[in-house]
Amino acid sequence: MRWQILQIADSAFPTGGFAHSAGLEAAAHLGEATTPSALDAYVRAHVWNAGHAALPFVAAAHDGPDHVPALDARIDAMLSNHVANRASRTQGRTFLATCRRVFDVPRVAELAERARAADALSHLAPAFGAVLHALGGERRETLGLYLYLSLRGVVSAAVRIGVAGPHEAQRLQRTHGVTLDAVVACCEGLGPDEAATVAPVADLMGATHDRLYSRLFQS
Repeated sequence: MRWQILQIADSAFPTGGFAHSAGLEAAAHLGEATTPSALDAYVRAHVWNAGHAALPFVAAAHDGPDHVPALDARIDAMLSNHVANRASRTQGRTFLATCRRVFDVPRVAELAERARAADALSHLAPAFGAVLHALGGERRETLGLYLYLSLRGVVSAAVRIGVAGPHEAQRLQRTHGVTLDAVVACCEGLGPDEAATVAPVADLMGATHDRLYSRLFQS
């Protein structure tokens, strides 16, 4: 049993992901994702977008952890939405700092130290792939874990925003298990050159987050 994988998947693991709603808060303010069917559609779009836009960088960093700086630069250029870009960098640094404190692995410590450099971008996707490689995580379980955390994060945000109840959210998460399988099967072979945003409307709504009158999340 890979206990470290379960530990990272646990909501108690302080990665900073719960400070972000993946654009859902802004979408709800705009009147979207406020009904069960609309929320279901938003969650599905979010997971597929994570598969196409982020998973190629998770996979590439897992395959070649020494290429993290170059992958950082590429995903930074791709994330033109300033809110999503900032969230990715914030979560990446938090994830690396937490893993350094928790896991006594020299390679993880090296990645976290690099993230503290003034010019380091430290986006979440390449950081996640490199850390899971250092911890001995298999490639496919690394991709699955990243997608699972993406799904759990937006579902949890739905509860705290008030567009879903706790049990409804859990049913939604269970329902999208098949979505996770489909996204992994479709996107596990994609490389950074094939990365793309496939939910542009959700991306545009998320970009308005900084202009909300009041907000609970950072993104």
